[in-house]
Amino acid sequence: MNKPTRQQIETAVKNKGYKWFENGDYNLNIVGVRNAETLNEVTNKFDDHITLSYKNEGEWQYHCFECTTDPGKHWVENIMREEGVAILKEDQYRGSHKIRLHQGKYEALGQQKPVTVYRDNNLDNCYDLDEENTQTGLFGINIHRATKWEGKKSTQIDKWSAGCQVIAANDDFNLFMDICHKSRAVWGNSFTYTLINSDDLG
Repeated sequence: MNKPTRQQIETAVKNKGYKWFENGDYNLNIVGVRNAETLNEVTNKFDDHITLSYKNEGEWQYHCFECTTDPGKHWVENIMREEGVAILKEDQYRGSHKIRLHQGKYEALGQQKPVTVYRDNNLDNCYDLDEENTQTGLFGINIHRATKWEGKKSTQIDKWSAGCQVIAANDDFNLFMDICHKSRAVWGNSFTYTLINSDDLG
């Protein structure tokens, strides 16, 4: 999947009828893009993107980071909870996250309002996005990093995600959080997360 442009992200979000934040500085549009080219196969790779679009001094800024929006192979093949592994449903979740500690260890964006997930419990190598098998609630679907090592980037998801949105490169995540802190100083500790599909980009 090619890296999307900011304009593609904005157009896709607006076409879906979602809110696009454009008033003031550091009013963040945090948009995840799930890679449709994998056809829901469990690749165990960071082959999705998380994007940040916002204004600073009136000028649009844009960042695009390699990530996963899907759980890793380990949690797909090993039952963590009876109903199955969580796969975040594509939607816009207003005010869904806030800056807080991830697993009590380091600052990330932690889920604070309900989101909807698919549940996949058949342990095969395919993500089952079944509309009949969803749950809405607080499941700890956080936005966090993979490797803790400065300058390094993880290449395999494995245990890094059991449904979380996970940024592969440490440096990318640090930049992501730096921008989130600047946003919090202006708009408060509440962040909207939007997940779309690469097919939505046109």
